[in-house]
Parts: sequence; structure tokens; C-alpha cells
Amino acid sequence: MYRYQYIASMVCALRTCENNERAEWHKQTLDEAMEGAPSGSGIDNGMQLMLAASTRQKLVFRCEYHHMNEGGFYDGWTGHEIKVTPGWRGPNIVIGGRNRNDVKDYLYDVIECWLMEKL
Repeated sequence: MYRYQYIASMVCALRTCENNERAEWHKQTLDEAMEGAPSGSGIDNGMQLMLAASTRQKLVFRCEYHHMNEGGFYDGWTGHEIKVTPGWRGPNIVIGGRNRNDVKDYLYDVIECWLMEKL
């Protein structure tokens, strides 16, 4: 099972048993699945799962990218919402937000690699 499939199944399980004793176990398992989320190399605040907006058929993540100028100094942030849905050849990934310095290409590669890890 790929990471994106595992996270989606945990989101679904958590929704199914929100009000019973298994909910805490599912939350912990979901937190463990998110531990390896992209962080650093510009994604300096990490990547968060937006649980309220996520379902079994759509995962929604949020991250911010810290940009650098030509002189190597940080010069601003862009915020990005990432929507992941299942596809025939892996996850369909749509990255929202401003595409400053073509950052979406970089984010796509990093996020796809992480989501396609086998668990």
C-alpha cells in the first residue's frame, strides 16, 4: 500500500469511529504516517494534513515555501494547498497557490515521491 492510500484509509477509519475508543488509535496512526512529510529545503514549516477537508477520496494538505533571492537571502513565502485524489497511475496531485520561481514543479516532485512510498 502506498502512503497516500494508507493516509486516506486512516482518514476514513477516523471518521467512522470518531466517537469511540478506537478514534485515539487512528489519530496516532495518522500522526505516524505524517511524520515523514516533506520538511526543510524551503518547506520550512513542514506539511500538514487538513483533516477537516480530507476524505477517503480526497486528501488536502497545506504547506508554505520559503523563497530565496539570487543573493541567497530569504525573501518571502508562498502558501500552497495540495489536493490529492486517486488515479490510475498513482495519485493526482493539484497544487494551489502562486507559482513563484516555478516552485510548484519542485513541490510536485517532492510530494509525489513522499506519497508514493510503500508502507
